[in-house]
Amino acid sequence: MTAPSTADEIRDVNERYHDVAAVTYDSKWGIDFGPVGFSQVTGKLEKVLGSPLPDLGRIVEIGCGTGYFSLNLLLGGACDSVVATDISPGMIVALEANAKRLDLKVETHCCEAGSLPLPDASVDTVIGHAVLHHLPDLEASFAEFFRVLKPGGRLFFGGEPSKLGDRIARVPKGAAGRAAPAWRAIMRAKPAPAAHADGSGSEHDHSLEQCVDVHAFEPKALSEPALAAGFEHVGVVGEELLANWFGWTNRTLEATADPADVPMAWRNYAYRGYLALQKVDRALLEGRLPASIFYNLMIGAEKP
Repeated sequence: MTAPSTADEIRDVNERYHDVAAVTYDSKWGIDFGPVGFSQVTGKLEKVLGSPLPDLGRIVEIGCGTGYFSLNLLLGGACDSVVATDISPGMIVALEANAKRLDLKVETHCCEAGSLPLPDASVDTVIGHAVLHHLPDLEASFAEFFRVLKPGGRLFFGGEPSKLGDRIARVPKGAAGRAAPAWRAIMRAKPAPAAHADGSGSEHDHSLEQCVDVHAFEPKALSEPALAAGFEHVGVVGEELLANWFGWTNRTLEATADPADVPMAWRNYAYRGYLALQKVDRALLEGRLPASIFYNLMIGAEKP
C-alpha cells in the first residue's frame, strides 16, 4: 500500500489500523495491568522527571490505546481521574472493557489529538505512549495540550521512536526475518495466516501497519513543537537499547508464525528477558549514552 501523504489520509489509515489492532493489542505487546505494568509506567515518567512521581491529579491520555498508561496510573493511585482519548473507536472499546474488568471509572472520547473536547485549563497532566509519531500535525496537537492544561500542569510522552534508534533497530529486525523459517521449524509453528483466525481483520487492514508511522524523531525535533506551544522546562531522554533489540528480534520472529503455535515457554522467555534487559539498560546505559541512540524517546514539559 502507498504511504498516506495528507493529514486526512494519515488519520484514516491510523483509525482503520488501530481498530483492527485493538483486538490483540495487549497480548501482542505484553501489556500488564498490575504491579509490573504500574512499575513500568511510573519508571518511565520518573526518568523524565528525574525524581519520584508526584500526584498527577486529573490526567488526559492522548492516543490511549487499551489503557497501558492511564489505567495503570489510576489502578496504582498515581492520579485522581482519567480522561482517555483515541482516534480509534476500536481502541476506546478495548480500553472500556479493560476498565470494566479492573473496576475503574474512566471518561472516554473518540477524537483527534488536535481537537480535544475539554475546557481550557481543565486537566493537571497530559500523557501519552507511542502516539506522537502517528500525529500529522504536531504543532497543532501541542497547542491543544497546552490549552487544556492548568497553569503549572505537566506533559509526559514516552515510547516515541528516535531516528537513529530506528535505523539501528533494523539490524535485529532484518536478522530475525532471515532466521524466521528456521525458528518456526524449531518451534513447530505454521506460518502466520494472511488474516487473523478470529476474524479481527483482513490482510489489507493488517498491511496498514507499515503506513501508520509518520515520524521518527531526533531529540531536538521532538522538543521543538512543545517549545513553540509555550511549554517550558522541556526535556527529552532516551530509554531501551538492549531491551529494544531483544524485543524487536522476538516480535519479528513471532509475527511470522501462527499465534496459536507459539509455545508458552517461548512467550515467557521473551517477556522475562525483555524485563531483565530493561533493568540492564536502566542501570548501565540510560543517562550515560546520547538520547538519540536509544530506540525510544520520552519528553517532559511544564505549562507556565
